[in-house]
Amino acid sequence: MNTKIRLALDRTPNTNHTGFYVALANGSYQKAGLDVEFISPDQDEYQLMPARRVAQNRCELAITPSESVISYQTNGNPLVAVATVLARDVSAIVTLRESGIDRPQQLDGKVYASYGARYEEDIIRQLIQNDDGRGQFVAHKSAWSGIWRALLTREVDAAWFWLTWEGVRADIEGIDINQFLFDDYGIPYGYNPVLTAHRTWIDQNPDILRRFLEATGAGFRFAVRKPDEAARMLVKTAGHASLADRNFVEQSQRLASCYYLDGEGNWGFMHRSVWASFANWMIRNHMLIDREGELIQQMNADSLFTNEYLENVSVPIRL
Repeated sequence: MNTKIRLALDRTPNTNHTGFYVALANGSYQKAGLDVEFISPDQDEYQLMPARRVAQNRCELAITPSESVISYQTNGNPLVAVATVLARDVSAIVTLRESGIDRPQQLDGKVYASYGARYEEDIIRQLIQNDDGRGQFVAHKSAWSGIWRALLTREVDAAWFWLTWEGVRADIEGIDINQFLFDDYGIPYGYNPVLTAHRTWIDQNPDILRRFLEATGAGFRFAVRKPDEAARMLVKTAGHASLADRNFVEQSQRLASCYYLDGEGNWGFMHRSVWASFANWMIRNHMLIDREGELIQQMNADSLFTNEYLENVSVPIRL
């Protein structure tokens, strides 16, 4: 009997997730003795976020931003990143070119579409201040599924998007956008997204985790070699309305596939320096508070992630 693995997605199925769906479609998970179920956040109207599902033992693995791992650890809940889905962050704060907002400082007094995540508004505030702005903006909590439309209709002035998803959509639809990359404004933003698990589950199931990561890594390497075929597998296997436009998905897939592997050809591997830089930046900007409400002055980056279960991921697997 195969071992059940529930994976909570961070967003509805998209090309950040292709490797997971390829591994499911081609039977890699089944060959590894795993029965994998994907949980899309729109199944419960985004009521329970992926990291919380892991913390509450409602799933074994979740796709989260790295700050979710940091957030839960500040509250004494040992969530750990076991792989990065993308080798580096390819998200950005986006505005419409026609809005005239062409740098972060001009977001002062403007409306930002907030996902409601912890630290999100702190990061946006610091982005504006690093560009000599005051960091004073209006955070408008929007339904996740409607944020793109909210930007187009000028209900909001800015939003946090994936350049491999909404960026591609804008290009196809002929919509000119401005992109504010965090690195360009002194923010060493961490890996996003990462594959997250609870330390207790990791310690109790090391072989299961290794098998899952090995099969998943093969799925992402397949997508790098054959992006168009991988896109078709994603569309067919996920069967989600967000993937209805085949041309859009294929274009997104070709771009996303450029970010799956690092310079050594590895999927999932994380560098300590990336975790340490982001955590220390958050500490310097007084973002991290412990359960007693005290400012956190230091954090051990080694507690936030592990590459221990990735040793077989770079070994080629025939799919």
